[in-house]
Amino acid sequence: MALSEHYLSDDLHPIDIVEHIASHNDWDFDRIGDDQIAMAVEGQWRTYSITLAWSHRDETLRMICSFEMEPPEAKLPVLYEGLNLVNDQCWAGAFSYWAEPKLMVYRYGLVLAGGNIASPEQIDTMITAAVLSAERYYPAFQLMSWTDKSAQEAMKIAIAEAYGRA
Repeated sequence: MALSEHYLSDDLHPIDIVEHIASHNDWDFDRIGDDQIAMAVEGQWRTYSITLAWSHRDETLRMICSFEMEPPEAKLPVLYEGLNLVNDQCWAGAFSYWAEPKLMVYRYGLVLAGGNIASPEQIDTMITAAVLSAERYYPAFQLMSWTDKSAQEAMKIAIAEAYGRA
């Protein structure tokens, strides 16, 4: 059964849909407020922290998928170069490194201007794409941070698509 078949009304709040998806997948989650939810999604490499927040002001469902990463300061230039290479391959989101909290972050915003409504399939695809992207590039980020490999060399490990289910 499609995720959308669980809904009888089209005017559900997007965070309600996310909560249903998290429950359906048995993910740990915390409804932080009416417009925000945080959850933990287990991947092959690690557990990813995913937060989705709805902004009424600009009608955007924002998603952040993050994981801790503490590269040595001397490796940051290689990591930043690698982030540019990674983002050239990501069409539905982008990675950035937040140095202060030591987090690698994948961000995506689903714009629903004009009163459009996100479908459960769209939201599920957002979350799945974030986890698959993090899984695909995690080994490359590790090589950039902890070896003497260049960003280009480290990217060779991320050439193949990651397979699996978020």
